[in-house]
Amino acid sequence: MEINNLTPAELRVWRAFPRGEAVDFRAAEDEDVADGADWGAERTVRATVLRALMLNGPQEDGEIPALKLAGARITGVLALQYGTVDHAIRLSQCHFDDVPLLYGCRLRQLNLSGSVLPGLTAATMRVEAVLRLTDCRVNGPVRLGGAQIAGALFMDRAEIVADQAGEPALQLNHMTIGDDLWAPGLRAHGEVRLNGATVAGSVNLNDARLSHPGDIVLDAQTLVVEGDFHLRRVHTFGWIGLRGARVAGRLDLSYAHLSNPGDAALRASSSTIGELWVRKGPPMEGTLTLRRAQIDELFLEPESVPEEVQFNGLVYTSLTPQEPPARRLPMLERDREGYVPHAYEQLTAAYRRIGDDHAARLVQLAKQRRRRATLPWYGRLWGHVQDSAVGYGFHPLRAGVWLVSLLAVGSVAFALHHPPPLKADEAPHFDPVFYTLDLLLPVISFGQEGAFAPRGWYQSLSYALVIAGWILATTVFA
Repeated sequence: MEINNLTPAELRVWRAFPRGEAVDFRAAEDEDVADGADWGAERTVRATVLRALMLNGPQEDGEIPALKLAGARITGVLALQYGTVDHAIRLSQCHFDDVPLLYGCRLRQLNLSGSVLPGLTAATMRVEAVLRLTDCRVNGPVRLGGAQIAGALFMDRAEIVADQAGEPALQLNHMTIGDDLWAPGLRAHGEVRLNGATVAGSVNLNDARLSHPGDIVLDAQTLVVEGDFHLRRVHTFGWIGLRGARVAGRLDLSYAHLSNPGDAALRASSSTIGELWVRKGPPMEGTLTLRRAQIDELFLEPESVPEEVQFNGLVYTSLTPQEPPARRLPMLERDREGYVPHAYEQLTAAYRRIGDDHAARLVQLAKQRRRRATLPWYGRLWGHVQDSAVGYGFHPLRAGVWLVSLLAVGSVAFALHHPPPLKADEAPHFDPVFYTLDLLLPVISFGQEGAFAPRGWYQSLSYALVIAGWILATTVFA
């Protein structure tokens, strides 16, 4: 490009480039970049001029060239597909008339902080340092799928509005980030796609507002995060998908508001998570799905659990905060799959790990009662007998109360009416207490039961005592 063809604004940028000097066209630091379409020629720069500088700009000995531009209106398409730029690029607080095309290019560093763009196409782009989209407003999809960023990706307080139906607002799928994905306060109207991405550091979406009602709002299936995944105070309208994701550190949903009524709010089935925190927020509006997930520490407050859950196959090492079974059991009763034995076993194991055997027994008792509702009528009848008698064996002292009560009834009845001996000359002295014990205890024998034969309703009483004794003994033993 001939330098004679440059406008005064472009000439200023061209001369500053070799020395890496900044050019700032802003009239005030707080001006609204969204009004950039009305900026005049005095601050308008053609995209072709910027492209020429990036790919083949002038250089000066002893200087480090860089493109540092603020407050400019950039007209035309900034097309750098498959190009290589060895200089740092900072186009902050700029207004782009057209979507930059950075597909497959290689950059040293790119900073678009505070700029307004109609979209961004930069799939498979490679950045040697960091990519900054801080405070950007994008009125179209941001396509970064398959991009490789050696440093961090900054998108804090960025706002993205997808204007194309069916296309995600923010595409970070299969992306590789060598440091953090830093996007607190992100505003996305449409799907945010992170599936298959790898983040060597942490992901920060604290205070984000993600809206895609009735559909997936954050698709992070098979996402790999080597650090933490922060979603504190996030507001979502749509469901979050974390199926098969791996978060080595903490997945923090503290103070989060997840809303997707009538469907899932969070799907994290088959995921592997170091710590999952669901706390201090309102109950999710939708289903919490943790089927087949593996979690080292599950921090789950009962108040934050929604009306429907799916816990079948969920494995966790510890469960906090420590709550009594009366607070934890209602969570298991909300499972959409109905009676899930595995969920009760996991909760039992969690109580046993902290040495609370009493709570573990209460969970097992609740499991048996829940199972009873799935049995046919005769099974339910037998279950009620076991429950009332000895609490399915988890209240053994109750069996002692029943035995003492039956012993008293039998002793009084047989003391008032001694049963006749089978052989009068061989029968021992009749003792109503030990005779009743002989009937109640199926293993121990005091020699009374076989020596006497009650008649009439006393015989029926003896049969009842034998049956009751077997029920109590076998249930406690089981």
